[in-house]
Amino acid sequence: MTVRAGREFLAIPGPTTMPDQVLQAMHRPALDIYSSEMVELTESLLRDLSKLFATQGKSYIYISNGHGAWEATLSNVLSRGDKVLVLESGRFALGWGQAAAAMGADVEILKGDWRRAIRPAEVEERLRRDKEHKIKAILAVQVDTASGVYNDIEAIGKAIKSAGHPALFMVDTVASLACTQFEMDKWYIDVAMSGSQKGLMTPPGLGFVAANDRAWEAHKKADLRTPYWDWTEREGSEHYRKYAGTAPVHLLFALREAINMIQAEGLENAFERHRLLGETVRRAVAVWAEGQVIGFNIVEPAERCNTVTTVTVKGADPAAIQHYCKEKCGVVLGTGIGDLQGQAFRIAHMGHVNAPMVLGTLGVVEVALNALKIPHGRGGVDAAVQWLGENVKA
Repeated sequence: MTVRAGREFLAIPGPTTMPDQVLQAMHRPALDIYSSEMVELTESLLRDLSKLFATQGKSYIYISNGHGAWEATLSNVLSRGDKVLVLESGRFALGWGQAAAAMGADVEILKGDWRRAIRPAEVEERLRRDKEHKIKAILAVQVDTASGVYNDIEAIGKAIKSAGHPALFMVDTVASLACTQFEMDKWYIDVAMSGSQKGLMTPPGLGFVAANDRAWEAHKKADLRTPYWDWTEREGSEHYRKYAGTAPVHLLFALREAINMIQAEGLENAFERHRLLGETVRRAVAVWAEGQVIGFNIVEPAERCNTVTTVTVKGADPAAIQHYCKEKCGVVLGTGIGDLQGQAFRIAHMGHVNAPMVLGTLGVVEVALNALKIPHGRGGVDAAVQWLGENVKA
């Protein structure tokens, strides 16, 4: 017996649920890719992407997922043998570093912990020891969707500046762009990248990169450049070179509608919505944690991100919770990945998400905990409802 009907609701960190308006925007004929309408669409998207990254630098659109955008950032500014410092706080900076190593970089990992954020002081100390400035780039993620951590990118940027080190600061915003404040120029970031399928509410398949003048200076000497990813090629006079060939027209229609929706809401309002809904989830998990089985992966409350909550499970099977939620109730939770495989599940609250979606997901998780007789504090959903009611004023 189940209580599900209709399509499943995705409470996973990506691809996230897409608004109907975004899906409908793709339901139209293709454009002439040489038309003025196509050029205007591209120019508007590049302009608005730079605004989302908060940079005066240039932005680029790739037909790729986030892993492709990683490769775009690396190939455009590095040469074979360049030393790269990877700041560990979960799976994804490590994955970016693995890509760099496979491309020929010399990768060093600044050891972190999957239960805490990057420590800016540790970054500064390592850079001060690099007297010969062998480190050419520093890789970090703002939000790691495996661990659920939020890294203070502003503080890391200041630490790099304080060390007086010339390495490029490169940041992954796949799980944070348009959901959490990001200030590329103000925070001394040289290269940033993201993807379409999370906060930007668009189907997977688009990767984005923004680069400032320092990144472009490095680009001029980089020998890892290849034709598809190359910024210089994409600055060519023919419009089709913006995409290294045929434009992904229908994904661009979807992205245009998604950014229109973000602009209509207001970026600061979107940040506040994610903060409120993230804390709503955390209030429920904190109550469930009283049963000593459910818990937070990230120890410090201030380091828990507003886009995904990684929930640890001790003495029970998180896969059983996921299976019940999906098969009995139609809610798809994220699985534990990397070092947290088999030890956690994840609740996403990013992009196209609102109070009914979040409260419904929390209700289903609580139903599963009851049905599976997993010890937990009672009243998690009540705590979430009460907190939200106190903080969203009439």
